[in-house]
Amino acid sequence: MFVNEIAQRTQIPAHVVRYYTRIGLLKPSRHVENGYKVFSKQDVKRLKFIRKAKALGFTLNDIERIIEEANHGKTPCSLVRVTLEQRIKENRRKLEELMTLQHQMEKTQALWRNMPDGSMPNGDMVCYLIESTEIELKEA
Repeated sequence: MFVNEIAQRTQIPAHVVRYYTRIGLLKPSRHVENGYKVFSKQDVKRLKFIRKAKALGFTLNDIERIIEEANHGKTPCSLVRVTLEQRIKENRRKLEELMTLQHQMEKTQALWRNMPDGSMPNGDMVCYLIESTEIELKEA
């Protein structure tokens, strides 16, 4: 089957199938007569695996490492477990950062409700509301 056919069968856009091929997650054969990429039932299974792994939070780099382990005849399950643990920790950290930001935004919004808009920018000040707000700045 060609790109559009495998895309329809797996419900993955054709440009994504082409991208996965370009980065090596899929390795279709070539049609003898015209050189077009030809995908197999195994490629359909690989795309389904990629979709499931992505839905679980694995990155394309993670998926590539998992596939490489399997291609070398090793079970990637321990790698999958460790990687999932890392993703969970990263997500918790990001959620905590987002909750901190959300609280800061809500607190600031409440403060600004009672403040006037301030004057037009004059070179010394851009926006009175932001510049008058006391927040702890993190390093970039």
